[in-house]
Amino acid sequence: AKLTRDELQGVMAHEIAHIRHYDIRFSMLMAMMVGLIVLAFDALLRFAWYGAWMGAGRGRSGGGKRDGGGGFMIFIIIVKIVAIILAVVAPFLAKIIQMTYSRRREYLADAGAAELTRNPEGLASALKKLAEDKEPLVETANRGMAHMFIMNPLRKKKSRHERGSLFSSHPPVADRIAKLIALTR
Repeated sequence: AKLTRDELQGVMAHEIAHIRHYDIRFSMLMAMMVGLIVLAFDALLRFAWYGAWMGAGRGRSGGGKRDGGGGFMIFIIIVKIVAIILAVVAPFLAKIIQMTYSRRREYLADAGAAELTRNPEGLASALKKLAEDKEPLVETANRGMAHMFIMNPLRKKKSRHERGSLFSSHPPVADRIAKLIALTR
């Protein structure tokens, strides 16, 4: 209700560009990649933890003498430490990769909207108007739904998203507007 016809066309063209660029399929593939990375490192952690228990008795011969099994135990301890570190770090790295590509897809959708409407100022103006609006876009938005909006609907965390964050699904609005305006030159 607050947007002009050109601004509304820009927003709709942005969403159509997401469809045109198969961003839903791409998002599904990225979510699968994140899930597989987390699953792989969780499996490594479980293997390191339970594999060490299974292999703990392999280093001894029947007479109780050591036959070089200490090297195996050091290897298992190193694998455990690496697995624990990767199990903690992997989900964050996977999410950062996913959000990086998500932000790039937003820039691509903005460019696609400019191509469809042949009016990048319309979308730039809509983004500026939505960013400056003090009222929330919707009442029931949460972090799980934020990626489905043209910009962040959570106004309380607005300043963090204006700067940009590794975990943001959308790039900063000022950057998006600058890139759209650059298309007019």
